Order: sequence, then structure tokens, then C-alpha cells
Amino acid sequence: MINFFRSTTLRIALALLAPIFAGAASAQTREQVIRIPTVGGVSMLATVMRPPGEQRRPLAIINHGSPASAGQRPEMDLPRYEPLSSWFVERGYVVVLPLRRGYGDTGGKWVESYGDCDEPDYYTAGLHGAEDIQATLDVMRKQRYALPDRSIVIGHSAGGWATLALSSRNPPGVAGMINFAGGRGGRQQLGDGRIGNCKAGELVKAAGRYGETAHVPVLWIYAANDTFFSPNLARRMFDAYNKAGGHGTYRPLGAFDGNGHTFVGDEDGVEFWEKPVSRFLDSLK
Repeated sequence: MINFFRSTTLRIALALLAPIFAGAASAQTREQVIRIPTVGGVSMLATVMRPPGEQRRPLAIINHGSPASAGQRPEMDLPRYEPLSSWFVERGYVVVLPLRRGYGDTGGKWVESYGDCDEPDYYTAGLHGAEDIQATLDVMRKQRYALPDRSIVIGHSAGGWATLALSSRNPPGVAGMINFAGGRGGRQQLGDGRIGNCKAGELVKAAGRYGETAHVPVLWIYAANDTFFSPNLARRMFDAYNKAGGHGTYRPLGAFDGNGHTFVGDEDGVEFWEKPVSRFLDSLK
């Protein structure tokens, strides 16, 4: 059954035939794939996971990262972040995982490019990703099973960066946001032959610009052995964000496996991030 649900085409077919599993299946998570219109005229695919029961629930919008290779973007599957999604569903959230423009079967133009590594525009790239998260929120807050005013926005890597960008817009109905290892331009081939960050200072500047207008609480979580965004860079971004006016909470964690950038999608990662996330959610009540 697990392999069956990993097929995008079959999940869409099921969603069309049975928009949501009926009450007889209410003892387990109900899942469907929907289309969400965006500002660019492309409809994003998004997976919706609902807990048992018919009462209205808060939303948890989980936003994916971006593969390092451009050729991998069209091949991306619908994101699942299974351990993270299950954790939120078990705690009564309706989990929504959009596949943004330019990725996988959503298709359309990829709008999140930051341009050339020598002159990256991380600020605008993040805002384009934020547009797709906002579109998801706009649609999902209107659903009969959603509480419109207690949403949590979560992002990993490029999705974490887009989440920070969205925080600068203070979207209605969002109680808090979580940035897991967010950033752009990591692990790139630099002109001198090294692998590193494209103009890391520009990331810091862009984070500060987001913080200038952000009022929503944001939890920042980075691992000590993140090979994309080092603890030093993560701290610089966070400090710039908060110094400019943002309301962030920084929770640096220890090393995770061989590359701390991947802890969000790993089953063993739950124990890694669960405590700070639980505390953050409790602080929003």
C-alpha cells in the first residue's frame, strides 16, 4: 500500500474518484491530492493529510527544498516528509504539502531562481517561493475542515527560505512559522573550484530585509553539521533577521548523521527536532 500511494498519477486518480475518504475510514489519516491556483496561472499539486474526525483543525503547511541540479526539478515527486507530516497529523493538524511552480508534475516556469552565483538575488527568489505558500494558505483556510486562524507554516532548505520570506508579509491566520535549515545557494561550485555558498553575505542581507517587516514568531533550527548552511552562517542570518525587527527564536542542534541538512526527512530526525518544535508550538497557545 505504501508503494501504491507513492505514485503521483494514482494519487491524483484516487483524489478525483473519491475527493476525501469517507467516514468509514475516519479511524486513519485521510489523504488526497488537490490543485491550487497560483499567481502565475499554474495550478500546484498539493497533498492534504487529515486526522480522524470532522471537527475543524489548524493547518500545517510544509514546504519542500530544491534539488541542487536543475535537471532534478522536473523529476521531483510530491513531497511527503513522512515523519514530520505524521507528527503534525497525530497532533491534530491538517497537513498540506504543496509542490511549488517549476517542480515535478506541477510544472510551469521555475520562478525561484536567484540568478548568477556572483550576483545572487536571494531576496526576490524567496518572495517568489512565498507567493506559492501564500496561495496554498488562501485556498486551505477556506476549507470546511480548517481553522483559518491557527496555521503553522513550515519550510525546509529552500522551503525554509521561502517561509522566512513569507514572514515578511505577515500573512493573516498564521500563528507561527518554522524554518528548518533554510537558505539558498549552498553547496555550489565556486569559481575557484571550491564547493561552498554563493555570496553568503547576500543571504545575511536578505534575511535582514525580511526581518524588517516580519512580526510573526519564527523558530529557526539548524544542525551543527549542515553541509549547506554552516552554524556560523545560520547564526549570522538569524542575527540580521532579528536585529532588523524580526521575531525569531534560534535553536541550534548538534550533529545529525553524515549531513545535518537532511534531518527533517529522516525517521530518526524526529527525536532531534521534536522538543524545540513542541516548545515553540506550546508558546503560541
